[in-house]
Amino acid sequence: MVNYKFLQQVKVVSTDNLAQTLLAILREAGYQRPLFVMDKFLLQSEIVQEAKAKLIQNSFEVNTFTDIVPDPPLEVVDQGVAAFKESQSDAIVAIGGGSSIDVARGINIVRVNGGNIRDYALGNREIGLTKGLIAIPTTSGTGSEMSNALVLTDQNSEQKLAILSDNAVSEYAILNPDLVLSLPKKMTIATGLDAFSHAAEGYLSKLSSPITDAICEKVMFLLYHYLPRAVADGNDRIAREKVMVAACLAGWMLNNAGTNIGHSSAHILGSKYHIVHGEAVAYALPGVLQLAGQAMPNKVHEIGQILDAEYSKNLSDQEMIMVVSKRYKVFRDHILGLHPFADYGINQDELLTHVDEIRHEQFAGNTPITLNKENVTTFLKQFGAR
Repeated sequence: MVNYKFLQQVKVVSTDNLAQTLLAILREAGYQRPLFVMDKFLLQSEIVQEAKAKLIQNSFEVNTFTDIVPDPPLEVVDQGVAAFKESQSDAIVAIGGGSSIDVARGINIVRVNGGNIRDYALGNREIGLTKGLIAIPTTSGTGSEMSNALVLTDQNSEQKLAILSDNAVSEYAILNPDLVLSLPKKMTIATGLDAFSHAAEGYLSKLSSPITDAICEKVMFLLYHYLPRAVADGNDRIAREKVMVAACLAGWMLNNAGTNIGHSSAHILGSKYHIVHGEAVAYALPGVLQLAGQAMPNKVHEIGQILDAEYSKNLSDQEMIMVVSKRYKVFRDHILGLHPFADYGINQDELLTHVDEIRHEQFAGNTPITLNKENVTTFLKQFGAR
């Protein structure tokens, strides 16, 4: 018998009418003064303006915080907390990708529990039940609308700091495909591959369970079949909706199965070299398959089946794992068209200076084999290889 937890605390609503749905949710929850957290560009979009106008017409007081940047630093959260208090808001509506929702979650944690966000990033303060966050994703990949985690950057150390708490999940998540129809191709690829990595790493995690396995398999299946369609035609509403659902489910799996060394490498290398997160985990995944496959070859075989890998007879486990790794690269590099890691201009030897940081990063412990300098060095030598 496998012992495991399985939680789903977020109320998920899928809608074609964001303005009306948001109004209904705020009324249901009893909130009157929402603070909208998003970037400046998104604030000007027609769909957001319609949602704001709908609330104002119905006597809600709406305020905004738009100082969102990629890889948000800790200080942005504290600025958001100040904006929340100054406006006397009583809830947060986060609209955007992972950065916006992570900042909003951080604001919500601090405004409910006190202190400043660094207290929680360093593990010096407990997080109590934190309601009042309504998350509305505009990308399909981070899963932040469902996740119990947020990742912020310490600008002094250039480290990414993760905060995890089941008490900090969104109260509501609203899925609206209209918000992702205009997502550029490059971002569609990166965020979609992030969702695929959430599922694949969760599937190959020490924390995986029969229930999370079933959901992770479905997520990978949906992304394999529908992400290429969304990349080819951003207005393919069916594909966009399927990818959005897959990303949402993958975010849910973050809370139950976690990630592993793939995300550890993305957190360390992403903060050092400014590698787009979804691209970083995609560059890492072939190495994850080869590491985790040593302990979970049957699961790597299943991933290969989802990816339409072709197996010849009498393959050894190592040969099979290489087949799956190569097939994933076909999906990543050719079917989807992720640009080469070489475009970043980073010397591969430079990556090897981060072996110890990566193997000791908090998510690396979910990798189903013991990590040491030798196998993490091998993993990094494969990072981004085509």
